Amino acid sequence: MEATEAEAALDWPIQDVARMAGTTSRTLRHYDDIGLLKPSRVGRNGYRYYNAAALLQLQRILLLRGLGLGLPAIAEVFQHETDALKALSRHLDWLRQEQARLARQVLSVQQTIETVKGGGELMAEKMFDGFDHTQYKDEVEERWGKEAYAKSDAWWRGMGTEQKQEWKSRAEKLGSDWIAASGSGLAADSPEAQDLARRHVDWLSSIPGTPASESGGDVKGYVVGLAEMYVADARFAANYGGEAGAGFVRDALRAYAKKNL
Repeated sequence: MEATEAEAALDWPIQDVARMAGTTSRTLRHYDDIGLLKPSRVGRNGYRYYNAAALLQLQRILLLRGLGLGLPAIAEVFQHETDALKALSRHLDWLRQEQARLARQVLSVQQTIETVKGGGELMAEKMFDGFDHTQYKDEVEERWGKEAYAKSDAWWRGMGTEQKQEWKSRAEKLGSDWIAASGSGLAADSPEAQDLARRHVDWLSSIPGTPASESGGDVKGYVVGLAEMYVADARFAANYGGEAGAGFVRDALRAYAKKNL
């Protein structure tokens, strides 16, 4: 249907949208084909046009893609989260946290470069500013109390540089193994997935202050609760390849907890 002058003034052709969003017309057409992003209208020449509402939807798609979510997972998010402004507010909070963390990392690396160039002595604590776990302080305190965070924070700060790097490498290896298992088509209750779940629980138990590390703590409730958080919070889901991968981790941990905890 041909647009009126008023309608034409309020939308943008696909080429302009692709340019502004840093993507391609082909990608936008694919989003249309799978029902993820419909144009506001299609001209007689077959060109797709997008209005402000469509651009808002595209912004959300790009934000979620940046968090590591796949297109099926994004479609599922949209099905369950129809309030775009509320969703964008949560995205904005996360982006601000990431902005602050990255700014600290930039400053830390700059200081390291300047110190090395000048032949000075490296300060280990400053080298790792912005790389630690304190970005989750509020979540930990809200869910498990200030004492739990204080214990884990003291444990972290009490480790040497090599110990911290070893622990991070262990966490990264666990995450990459989960992503590989999820992408291989394994069932969540398969022996391979359950071995990963066992490793995951062992890893959680190694962190002081968590219910998994405390004698008499609610290990099962803690593990199952964390598993749900991995799916519900895109920041955590990104560690496992997006919401689909996080769902696989959740299901495997649920199965493990039911049988072993």
